[in-house]
Amino acid sequence: MPEVICTTVYQFPELSDAAKEKARSWYRELGPHDDWWDAVYEDFERVCAILGIRLKTTSVRLMGGGTRAKPCIWFSGFWSQGDGASFEGYWSHAKGAAARIRDYAPTDATLHGIADRLQAIQRRNFYQLAAEASHRGRYYHEYTMSVDVSRDSATWQPPTEDAQEVVTEALRDLARWLYRQLEAEYDHLTSDQAIEEGIIVNEYTFTEAGRRFG
Repeated sequence: MPEVICTTVYQFPELSDAAKEKARSWYRELGPHDDWWDAVYEDFERVCAILGIRLKTTSVRLMGGGTRAKPCIWFSGFWSQGDGASFEGYWSHAKGAAARIRDYAPTDATLHGIADRLQAIQRRNFYQLAAEASHRGRYYHEYTMSVDVSRDSATWQPPTEDAQEVVTEALRDLARWLYRQLEAEYDHLTSDQAIEEGIIVNEYTFTEAGRRFG
């Protein structure tokens, strides 16, 4: 014979502290939504454009059968020693980059420093430097980026001796900056406050012990 079993369910604010923690753990295991990093990537693309970096792209298939160009940006994180971020692109002189990055991110000293270093090395090379950043290996962090620096001089002058090191470290610092932005976004999305907001807005219900129900 069928039975009717009645269960009392609760909204998140109605749970005890222990039950709330169990409910948060359940929601946290679901993980952030797909492509949660999109906003960070978009910000990074704008930063790159200001600094004179044209990101390489790769084609990805869409569910409808078409394709779109995806910037060559990668990361792994955030729990292992080898985690990090990397990107591929072409860098050249961008006039006014140091001033423009300060307009875009007025309080970000790291970006200011990167822009200043790139501008200074361009000045020493009469604004003729260019570089290509490529990814190598199967991991994703700043040291998987290979940077090739060249100089477009009408008189065949080579880059100054410090150009390779300065540009390489500046671009790797930019990859480190990207990783910190991704980590901060992930930490925010998995924080207790964000978890609770997600539970409440979705109107999930739970048993008295905090087990998901319904």
